[in-house]
Amino acid sequence: MSSYFQDLLTLLAAERTADEASFAGLTAGTGTAQRRALGLCWYPIAIRGTEPVRGDYISVEVERTTYKELSHQIRFGSSVSLFSNHDQNNRVNGTVSYLGADRMRVTLTTEELPDWAGDGKLGIDLLFDAYSYDEMRNALKQADKTDSRIVRVLTGHESPQFVPTTYRNPALNASQAAAVSSILSAHDLAIVHGPPGTGKTTTLVAAIRALIERNEKQILVVAPSNTAVDLLSEKLSQTGLNVLRIGNPVRVTERLQTLTLDSRIAAHDQMKEVKKLKKAAAEYKNMAHKYKRSFGKAERDQRKALFNEAHRIMRDVTAIEEFVSDDVISKAQIITATLVGSDHYSIKKLKFDTVVMDEAGQALEPAAWIPILKAQRIILAGDHLQLPPTVKSFPSELTTTLLEKCTILHPDAVTLLEEQYRMNTSIMGFSSEKFYQNKLTAHASVADRVLAPGDKPFLFIDTAGAGFEEQAEGTSTTNPEEAAFVARHIAAMNYAGVSVAVIAPYKEQVNTLKELLLGTPVEVNTVDGFQGQERDVIYISLTRSNIDGTIGFLSDYRRMNVAMTRAKYKLVLVGDSATLAQTPFYAELISYAERMDGYESVWEY
Repeated sequence: MSSYFQDLLTLLAAERTADEASFAGLTAGTGTAQRRALGLCWYPIAIRGTEPVRGDYISVEVERTTYKELSHQIRFGSSVSLFSNHDQNNRVNGTVSYLGADRMRVTLTTEELPDWAGDGKLGIDLLFDAYSYDEMRNALKQADKTDSRIVRVLTGHESPQFVPTTYRNPALNASQAAAVSSILSAHDLAIVHGPPGTGKTTTLVAAIRALIERNEKQILVVAPSNTAVDLLSEKLSQTGLNVLRIGNPVRVTERLQTLTLDSRIAAHDQMKEVKKLKKAAAEYKNMAHKYKRSFGKAERDQRKALFNEAHRIMRDVTAIEEFVSDDVISKAQIITATLVGSDHYSIKKLKFDTVVMDEAGQALEPAAWIPILKAQRIILAGDHLQLPPTVKSFPSELTTTLLEKCTILHPDAVTLLEEQYRMNTSIMGFSSEKFYQNKLTAHASVADRVLAPGDKPFLFIDTAGAGFEEQAEGTSTTNPEEAAFVARHIAAMNYAGVSVAVIAPYKEQVNTLKELLLGTPVEVNTVDGFQGQERDVIYISLTRSNIDGTIGFLSDYRRMNVAMTRAKYKLVLVGDSATLAQTPFYAELISYAERMDGYESVWEY
C-alpha cells in the first residue's frame, strides 16, 4: 500500500477511536431522559405505520409525541435502535431512511416488528456512526488500488492538464468568469478558492450550467454537510436543471422535498402497482401470523406457504422499485449528496465525468475520496483559510484538507475569487492583507457603506488596564467584565432595524453573553456557529486577558478570519491589547485598527 493512503488510514483509525470514546463517554450509564436532553434519543415515540421493504426487511414510521422542541443529532442514514423502556434489552437496530421535523422512517434489520413493540414506552436511540468510518476506510483502500490519472494528480504524482476554453457571462465578474473558464478547461482538476462573500455558490451554479450546456449528461455535486448540499440543490433547481437530492434535506422546504429520490419515486406512475403488491404481501404475512406457536405439521406448512407467497410478492416489488429508482436517477441532470451519501446504494455503481465538491475546506480527506472515485474530473471549491474540518483526535493532520494540499501542489489549477459583495472595505482589509495576498476588492455596492454618516466600520476597543480579568471555567474561559462591557456598548449604540451578533471563541463566554443579552434580538455564538453566515453588525469578544500573553484558541487564525468576515456594515473587536499584542498577528490587527482610525480605549467609555 502506498504511504500516502496508509498514513490516511492510520489517521482515520485514530479519529474513529477518539470518536467512539467520546460517544461512549456521552452515553455510558445514561438514562433515557439524559440521552434525550443530549439530542441522542427520541422518547417517547408512537409507531404510525409499517411496510415491508426490499431485502425482506420492515420499514417502521415513528413520530415523537412530546419534547418536540428539543434539537437532536439524528440524521438521514444514521444508525439507530428501536428500544422499549420497559426493558432496555429489548432492542432492534436499523437505519434512518427518512427524517422529518417530528417523524422518521427506520428500516429495521428484521422481517417483522418484535412482540414488545406493541407494549408502548418506545424510543429511538442514536448509535455510533460506524457506517461513515467503514465507507471512508473502504474508499481509501480502493483509491490505493486505483492507478487512475485523477488519483495521481491529487496525490501530487502528476500535474493537472487544461485545454483553454473561452467563456463569457455578463452576470459574473472577471474572477468568477475566469473560475468557470478554468473548470471548463480542466482535464482532471480545477480549484475555486472562494474567500468570504465572493459569490462561490453563484460561480459554481454558472459552471455546472455551462457543463450541462456543453453536453455533459450527468454531474455529481457533493459537500460535507447536508446544509451545504441543500443550498446548492435549491440554487441549481431554481435555474431549471433537473436536480435529484440523494438523502434527506435538513432544510425541510416543500421545494427541496420534491427533489428527493423518495418523492420522485412516490410520484412515478409504476408505484400504484407497488402499493397494491405491498398490501397483498402484508396480508399474506398477517394471515401467517395468525398461526400461533403451538400447531401441527399442516398448520406449519400453511404458515410457510403464506410467508413464501409474501416473499415472492416482495421480490416483484423490489424489481419494480429498482426499475423506478433507476428510471428517476437516469433522467436527473444533477445528482446532489453529502460525501458519504454519494455511496448510497441507489447511485453506488454510477460514474461521472465531473464531480463538484463544495465546502472542500471543511471536508475530511478520507470522506472526500468517496465521491472522487466516481469522477474523471474533480472540481474543488472552498476556502482552506476558513474553518477546517472538525476532528475528535486532537491534534490531527486530518485538519489539513485535500483542498489545502492541492492548492499548494497545483497553484496553476487555482482561481481566486477576488471581488466580495459583503463587507465595507475597511472590514475586509485586514483579512485581505493577512490571508489573501491583499488581492481582495470590495464591490462598489458595499465598499463604502456604513450604518450612518461618519460611523467607523472597523473598531478595536482596548480593555488594557481596566482590570477585566479572564477566569477559567472548567475546560473553558470566560471574562465577565468584558462581556458586561460588550452588552452595555450594544445597548448604548441603540441599533434599530439592523441584525447584530456577538461571536466569542469560548463556550463559557458565549454562555455569559447569552445571559446578559437575554430578551434582546442579539444572537450570540461561537465562530463555528456563524460559519457561512453574515450579519449587519458583528462584535467579537476576544475574552483572553492575562499577564502571560496566553491566547489559547485565539491562535487559530483561520477562526479569526471567519469571525471578522461575517460583518457587513460594522465590526467591533473588544480585547486586552496587553495580552493580545504579545502575539504578532494581534499586534498587526491592533495597528491596522489604528490605521483605520478605529482604535479606542475602554477608558473613553
